[in-house]
Formats: sequence, C-alpha cells, structure tokens
Amino acid sequence: MFVGYARVSTTDQNVDLQQDALSAAQCERIFTDTASGAKMERPGLIEALQCCRPGDTLVVWKLDRLGRSLPHLIETVRDLVAQGVGFKSLQENIDTTTSGGKLIFHIFASLAEFERDIIRERTHAGLSSARARGRKGGRPKGVNEKKRKAAIALKKDPERSVKEICDILDISRNTYYKYTQSETR
Repeated sequence: MFVGYARVSTTDQNVDLQQDALSAAQCERIFTDTASGAKMERPGLIEALQCCRPGDTLVVWKLDRLGRSLPHLIETVRDLVAQGVGFKSLQENIDTTTSGGKLIFHIFASLAEFERDIIRERTHAGLSSARARGRKGGRPKGVNEKKRKAAIALKKDPERSVKEICDILDISRNTYYKYTQSETR
C-alpha cells in the first residue's frame, strides 16, 4: 500500500497540489500537516508513519516535505527501511525500494539541505546589508514619544479609565501598560 504525506508551512498555503499528486501516485491514504518543517510536532506525519506496515511505501511530493533537516530526513528514511517500509519522493523521482533510489536519496537529501542553507545565508546577508544602511526590520513601535507622554499625563487623571485613554490615543491596552508602567518604577 502507498501511504501519502503532504505538508505546507503556513495556513496561507494549500496542500491541494500535493494531495492531487499523491492521489495520482495511487496513495490509498493521505495524511497532511500545516506546520513549519522545523517544528517537532507534526501529527499528520506521526499518523502516516504509524499507518505504514512492512511492504508499504511512504510517498511524499518532495523531499523537503518530510524532513526538518538532512539528519532528520535520513533518520526517518532509515527508520522506515528498518521496518521494511519503502520511501518514494515524486518530484525527485526517488524510490528507496531500489538500490539506485537509495543512492539518489542520499545525494538529493544533501542537495536539499545545501539549498536551505544558501537561502538562510542570503536572508541573513540581506538583513545585515539593510541594517548597515540604517534600515531596521521588525514590528514598528506602538506609540511615538508624543503619545507616550500623553498616556503618562492622562494616567495621572483619576477620572480617566484605561479604556478611555487607549481610545483617546488610539493605542492598545498592552501598549498603554508598556509605556506607563516604566514610568511608575
């Protein structure tokens, strides 16, 4: 029996493409997850692995859908092989039930890890370059200095509620507390 596993990283993404490919590959059962590959908890993968019996084959659309990293990917496939379960990746055309497929699996797994490392390095280089030019990433500050001072002044008025102050200044309660609690210390 072919057991399929599909994963997308965010809720904005859709598993339909992967599910269609797995169905076309004759997978009788398909399990899915919406989680970053780096996350340990992937209930769909756990179910798919538990569903596999000796003689079955776990099928994924692409190598990076299965493993968090090269060591995790290799460990997962080795565990499958030790249980008598094959592994197949549709995009890379890898089938570990053959000796050539085993060799290709290890080569492609290394290349997938290499690709992720390059993307990570480029991202860090881009962020460093932006910082060097004075650009900062991240969430903008909740209030400017003028609003912070106004929040502190309004807090001193016992007639004003926190909700009223937040409405006047158009800030959240968390922002209000963040900027007014530092003043009372």
